[in-house]
Amino acid sequence: MSKLIKKPILLPKNTTLEIKDNEVIVNGPKGKISKKLNLNYINVEIKENNVYISKKNESIPNKKIDRFVNKLLGTVWSIINSMVKGVNEGFRKELLVVGLGWKVNQKDKGIELLVGYSHPVIYYPPEGIALKVEGNQKIIVEGIDKELVGQVAANIRSFRKPDSYKGKGIRYADEELVLKESKKGAKGK
Repeated sequence: MSKLIKKPILLPKNTTLEIKDNEVIVNGPKGKISKKLNLNYINVEIKENNVYISKKNESIPNKKIDRFVNKLLGTVWSIINSMVKGVNEGFRKELLVVGLGWKVNQKDKGIELLVGYSHPVIYYPPEGIALKVEGNQKIIVEGIDKELVGQVAANIRSFRKPDSYKGKGIRYADEELVLKESKKGAKGK
Protein backbone atom coordinates (compact mmCIF):
# COMPACT_ATOMS: atom_id res chain seq x y z
CA MET A 1 0.00 0.00 0.00
CA SER A 2 1.24 3.47 -0.81
CA LYS A 3 2.58 5.62 2.01
CA LEU A 4 1.15 8.72 0.34
CA ILE A 5 -2.43 7.87 1.26
CA LYS A 6 -1.62 8.25 4.96
CA LYS A 7 -1.34 12.02 4.36
CA PRO A 8 -4.59 13.84 3.59
CA ILE A 9 -4.72 16.24 0.65
CA LEU A 10 -5.38 19.76 1.93
CA LEU A 11 -8.08 21.67 0.05
CA PRO A 12 -7.26 25.41 0.15
CA LYS A 13 -9.96 28.07 0.43
CA ASN A 14 -12.00 28.69 -2.73
CA THR A 15 -11.33 25.11 -3.89
CA THR A 16 -14.01 22.45 -4.23
CA LEU A 17 -13.77 18.76 -5.08
CA GLU A 18 -16.69 16.68 -6.39
CA ILE A 19 -16.92 13.03 -7.41
CA LYS A 20 -19.59 11.92 -9.91
CA ASP A 21 -19.55 8.44 -11.48
CA ASN A 22 -15.76 7.85 -11.30
CA GLU A 23 -15.10 11.44 -12.46
CA VAL A 24 -13.20 13.78 -10.15
CA ILE A 25 -13.97 17.49 -10.65
CA VAL A 26 -11.83 20.16 -8.96
CA ASN A 27 -12.76 23.88 -9.08
CA GLY A 28 -10.38 26.61 -7.96
CA PRO A 29 -9.29 30.20 -8.54
CA LYS A 30 -7.40 29.37 -11.78
CA GLY A 31 -10.08 27.18 -13.35
CA LYS A 32 -11.71 23.77 -13.40
CA ILE A 33 -10.25 20.30 -14.10
CA SER A 34 -12.08 17.01 -14.44
CA LYS A 35 -10.58 13.54 -14.89
CA LYS A 36 -12.06 10.07 -15.12
CA LEU A 37 -10.42 7.70 -12.63
CA ASN A 38 -10.95 4.05 -11.75
CA LEU A 39 -12.60 4.38 -8.33
CA ASN A 40 -14.35 0.97 -8.22
CA TYR A 41 -12.53 -0.22 -5.08
CA ILE A 42 -11.31 3.18 -3.85
CA ASN A 43 -13.07 5.47 -1.39
CA VAL A 44 -12.49 9.26 -1.59
CA GLU A 45 -13.81 11.20 1.43
CA ILE A 46 -13.82 14.95 2.08
CA LYS A 47 -13.72 15.98 5.76
CA GLU A 48 -13.08 19.57 6.90
CA ASN A 49 -11.06 20.70 3.84
CA ASN A 50 -9.06 17.45 3.79
CA VAL A 51 -9.35 14.69 1.20
CA TYR A 52 -8.77 11.13 2.44
CA ILE A 53 -8.21 8.21 0.07
CA SER A 54 -8.66 4.60 1.19
CA LYS A 55 -9.77 1.15 0.03
CA LYS A 56 -13.48 0.45 0.08
CA ASN A 57 -14.48 -1.98 2.80
CA GLU A 58 -16.19 -4.38 0.41
CA SER A 59 -14.44 -7.65 -0.25
CA ILE A 60 -12.06 -7.62 -3.20
CA PRO A 61 -12.49 -10.77 -5.37
CA ASN A 62 -8.87 -11.98 -5.54
CA LYS A 63 -5.27 -11.16 -4.62
CA LYS A 64 -4.34 -9.83 -8.06
CA ILE A 65 -7.04 -7.17 -7.92
CA ASP A 66 -6.12 -6.40 -4.30
CA ARG A 67 -2.48 -5.74 -5.27
CA PHE A 68 -3.64 -3.62 -8.22
CA VAL A 69 -5.88 -1.55 -5.92
CA ASN A 70 -2.98 -1.03 -3.48
CA LYS A 71 -0.88 0.42 -6.32
CA LEU A 72 -3.80 2.45 -7.62
CA LEU A 73 -4.31 4.19 -4.25
CA GLY A 74 -1.03 6.12 -4.56
CA THR A 75 -1.72 6.97 -8.19
CA VAL A 76 -5.18 8.35 -7.40
CA TRP A 77 -3.71 10.35 -4.48
CA SER A 78 -1.03 11.88 -6.76
CA ILE A 79 -3.50 12.73 -9.53
CA ILE A 80 -5.96 14.43 -7.16
CA ASN A 81 -3.11 16.28 -5.41
CA SER A 82 -1.85 17.55 -8.81
CA MET A 83 -5.36 18.67 -9.75
CA VAL A 84 -5.74 20.63 -6.50
CA LYS A 85 -2.30 22.22 -6.92
CA GLY A 86 -3.04 23.05 -10.57
CA VAL A 87 -6.28 24.94 -9.95
CA ASN A 88 -4.60 26.96 -7.18
CA GLU A 89 -1.02 27.60 -8.35
CA GLY A 90 -0.81 26.20 -11.88
CA PHE A 91 2.13 24.44 -13.50
CA ARG A 92 4.98 25.82 -15.56
CA LYS A 93 7.77 24.36 -17.72
CA GLU A 94 10.56 26.34 -19.34
CA LEU A 95 12.34 25.34 -22.54
CA LEU A 96 15.49 26.81 -24.08
CA VAL A 97 16.27 26.97 -27.79
CA VAL A 98 20.04 26.52 -28.12
CA GLY A 99 21.78 26.83 -31.47
CA LEU A 100 23.45 29.41 -33.69
CA GLY A 101 20.76 31.41 -35.48
CA TRP A 102 17.94 29.38 -33.94
CA LYS A 103 15.12 31.33 -32.39
CA VAL A 104 11.49 31.28 -31.39
CA ASN A 105 8.79 33.92 -32.02
CA GLN A 106 5.31 34.40 -30.57
CA LYS A 107 2.63 33.85 -33.23
CA ASP A 108 -0.93 34.60 -32.04
CA LYS A 109 -1.48 32.06 -29.25
CA GLY A 110 1.18 29.71 -30.63
CA ILE A 111 4.89 29.84 -31.44
CA GLU A 112 7.05 29.82 -34.55
CA LEU A 113 10.31 27.89 -34.25
CA LEU A 114 13.28 28.51 -36.53
CA VAL A 115 15.45 25.53 -35.64
CA GLY A 116 17.51 24.62 -38.68
CA TYR A 117 14.81 23.27 -40.98
CA SER A 118 14.15 24.75 -44.43
CA HIS A 119 10.81 25.99 -43.11
CA PRO A 120 9.59 27.46 -39.81
CA VAL A 121 7.80 25.07 -37.45
CA ILE A 122 4.53 26.54 -36.18
CA TYR A 123 2.91 25.05 -33.06
CA TYR A 124 -0.44 25.93 -31.51
CA PRO A 125 -1.11 24.53 -28.02
CA PRO A 126 -4.32 22.75 -26.99
CA GLU A 127 -7.00 24.59 -25.04
CA GLY A 128 -6.01 25.37 -21.45
CA ILE A 129 -2.30 25.87 -22.20
CA ALA A 130 -0.58 29.24 -22.59
CA LEU A 131 2.73 29.65 -24.42
CA LYS A 132 4.94 32.67 -23.76
CA VAL A 133 8.24 33.63 -25.37
CA GLU A 134 10.95 35.53 -23.48
CA GLY A 135 13.67 36.99 -25.67
CA ASN A 136 14.06 34.74 -28.67
CA GLN A 137 15.52 31.69 -26.91
CA LYS A 138 13.10 30.87 -24.06
CA ILE A 139 9.64 29.25 -24.20
CA ILE A 140 7.36 29.10 -21.14
CA VAL A 141 4.51 26.57 -21.07
CA GLU A 142 1.82 27.27 -18.43
CA GLY A 143 -1.47 25.64 -17.50
CA ILE A 144 -3.52 24.06 -14.73
CA ASP A 145 -3.26 20.44 -15.92
CA LYS A 146 0.13 18.96 -14.99
CA GLU A 147 -0.15 16.13 -17.50
CA LEU A 148 -1.05 18.45 -20.38
CA VAL A 149 1.71 20.98 -19.54
CA GLY A 150 4.30 18.17 -19.56
CA GLN A 151 2.96 16.72 -22.81
CA VAL A 152 3.01 20.09 -24.62
CA ALA A 153 6.58 20.74 -23.41
CA ALA A 154 7.61 17.28 -24.64
CA ASN A 155 5.94 17.90 -28.02
CA ILE A 156 7.82 21.19 -28.46
CA ARG A 157 11.10 19.55 -27.40
CA SER A 158 10.55 16.75 -29.94
CA PHE A 159 10.80 19.22 -32.86
CA ARG A 160 14.58 19.32 -32.30
CA LYS A 161 15.93 17.22 -29.43
CA PRO A 162 19.33 18.27 -28.03
CA ASP A 163 22.33 17.01 -29.99
CA SER A 164 24.60 14.83 -27.86
CA TYR A 165 27.82 16.29 -29.35
CA LYS A 166 27.24 20.07 -29.53
CA GLY A 167 24.19 20.48 -27.28
CA LYS A 168 22.15 22.24 -29.97
CA GLY A 169 18.40 21.78 -29.83
CA ILE A 170 15.38 22.45 -27.66
CA ARG A 171 15.84 21.44 -24.03
CA TYR A 172 14.23 21.94 -20.66
CA ALA A 173 15.71 24.84 -18.67
CA ASP A 174 16.66 22.53 -15.78
CA GLU A 175 17.95 19.71 -18.02
CA GLU A 176 21.65 18.89 -17.74
CA LEU A 177 23.20 17.52 -20.90
CA VAL A 178 26.21 15.23 -20.84
CA LEU A 179 28.04 15.92 -24.09
CA LYS A 180 29.91 13.15 -25.86
CA GLU A 181 33.47 13.68 -26.98
CA SER A 182 33.95 13.90 -30.74
CA LYS A 183 36.06 11.29 -32.48
CA LYS A 184 38.48 13.75 -34.12
CA GLY A 185 41.86 12.36 -34.93
CA ALA A 186 40.89 8.72 -34.48
CA LYS A 187 42.29 6.72 -37.38
CA GLY A 188 41.14 3.29 -38.44
CA LYS A 189 43.61 0.41 -38.40
